[in-house]
Amino acid sequence: MSRIGKKPVLIPSGVSASIEGSQLSVKGPKGTLSMAMLDDISYGVEDGQIVVKPANGSKQARAFWGMHRTLVQNLVTGVTEGFSKTLEITGVGYRANLQGKNLKLQLGYSHDVDFAVPEGITIATPDQTTVQISGIDRQQVGQVAAEIRRWRRPEPYKGKGIKYRGEFIFRKEGKKK
Repeated sequence: MSRIGKKPVLIPSGVSASIEGSQLSVKGPKGTLSMAMLDDISYGVEDGQIVVKPANGSKQARAFWGMHRTLVQNLVTGVTEGFSKTLEITGVGYRANLQGKNLKLQLGYSHDVDFAVPEGITIATPDQTTVQISGIDRQQVGQVAAEIRRWRRPEPYKGKGIKYRGEFIFRKEGKKK
């Protein structure tokens, strides 16, 4: 039995959820998100909450039950509060600035890296070494942050590169004579 799957997802005021065909749609103050429903999982909207249960006793239904409840919770949280990730840039001469719909990164290459900001994502650069990514879709926010980080991962000797805020970089000792 899934401990997470047993808990219903509470729908806050100002948010509405509906099931149309094989889509679960959640509408809130920040926008609308939808998710494809599985046949092995049963979804129900009742009494201001969304209930997720396995439709049968199959192994796949039990395996996906808790995950789909969490995905439904992410939809509700996204349309009410939204999600954000913060990236920190470390290194001499490494910087980022936002120019219109493009994020311009200077990461020690012979050229600047231009990253086009996708639809539904908001990027802010409060200073030259911080990039804040926010949006209502948790998966999309994480994917954009990973794509930006991929340009220059943090290295273990000096810690130079792009890292998530709060991420620990395992440091190595350099060569000895």
